[in-house]
Amino acid sequence: MQEQYRTVARAGTHETEVNRSRFLCALAPVATEAEAQALIARVRAEHPAATHHCYAYVLGADASVQKASDDGEPGGTAGVPMLQMLLRREVRYTAAVVTRYYGGTKLGAGGLIRAYGGAVGEALDTLGTLTRRRFRLATITVDHARAGRLENDLRATGREVREVRYGEHVTITVGLPDAEMTTFSTWLADTTAGTATLEPGDEVFV
Repeated sequence: MQEQYRTVARAGTHETEVNRSRFLCALAPVATEAEAQALIARVRAEHPAATHHCYAYVLGADASVQKASDDGEPGGTAGVPMLQMLLRREVRYTAAVVTRYYGGTKLGAGGLIRAYGGAVGEALDTLGTLTRRRFRLATITVDHARAGRLENDLRATGREVREVRYGEHVTITVGLPDAEMTTFSTWLADTTAGTATLEPGDEVFV
């Protein structure tokens, strides 16, 4: 099971120029194919006069979904090198659309491959990437007297505190790697003198 993956840090666009042709690479984190297709449609609408709108996207922490399109460029010279760049950088849940404004000089197959793949690589360098790791959400229930100190201890030890709710008792939601559940349960019992309860929940990437 994939424990972590990389994705683009934020949505944005980066422009490069090769022999007077403009290549605008739009990158965005996407969770589904529908979101990827929505990005492609938006870019097409924003640049109706462009020559090509080539795209590639990778979904799934294990890259189970991979799609690419040359959008009229010679076969294998645009979408595939874009996809290969995403895979080479180990980027997941990311869509890339490279919009080309033709500058009057033919680049040839090799030139197109370098231009489209390079546009995605430069955009990734500019926008940055981040790593998401698999965690299990767990809910801690504790009394009010111990809640404040426990929250501080959790943060001080680098735990992923997601939410704190105050009611009859205090519930603190944390993200924990599955491998640490047993040791964390022992730590929690020691820290709260056995007064807190721990309930494992769903898995998420954070």
